[in-house]
Amino acid sequence: MAESISLFWAEYGTLLLEGTRDTLLMVGISTVFAYVIGLPLGVLLSITSPHGILPLKWFNRILGWIVNIGRSIPFLILMVAIMDFTKLIVGTKLGVPGAIVPLVVSAAPFVARMIETSLAEVDAGVVEAAQSMGASTGQIIRKVYLPEARPSLILGASISIITILAYTAIAGAVGAGGLGDLAVRYGYQRSVSSMMLVTVILIIVMVQIIQTVFSVLSTKMDKRLR
Repeated sequence: MAESISLFWAEYGTLLLEGTRDTLLMVGISTVFAYVIGLPLGVLLSITSPHGILPLKWFNRILGWIVNIGRSIPFLILMVAIMDFTKLIVGTKLGVPGAIVPLVVSAAPFVARMIETSLAEVDAGVVEAAQSMGASTGQIIRKVYLPEARPSLILGASISIITILAYTAIAGAVGAGGLGDLAVRYGYQRSVSSMMLVTVILIIVMVQIIQTVFSVLSTKMDKRLR
């Protein structure tokens, strides 16, 4: 058993390390940009809703419609459909850079809805109290909505990151690199079952670590549990 593991690592160890690095790069960079786009979209969806602090029915409907379209397109189809746009932005359709653009485009609408859901959980009484004291819309967002929704936002972030991680595996099937690429090229096409098993285990470990870390952070920041 030990000898088999040693032989496997000698043959595929470097590939696994590179695949893990590429997967983490795709997840990390895509998550940052998805939140750069998705956070303001989610805030706008929340505050312009009929019960928001700045109700704009027509704007909310149009923005919600756009976000829903983005969420409705399967990632693999989206990735292929915007290949020319991806090349225009990063100069290539393949590899880690080629995966980041579709990952961001696909994840940003999902993040926006997660943000909107988290902000909807904020106690309306707290928001009304801030309004009665003359707080501006920007102050309510920065000092009430986001701080009060922090535990939910953190849990939502874990779901978003895990979703992006799943998307990277799909991206790997069409030349994006990472663990998904290794699973397809070696585990499926070359029938190296041990490679398929190891890549699956690595992704499961990543998911468990992400979920555990963010759950602990959410619990520590939840004032209701103090």
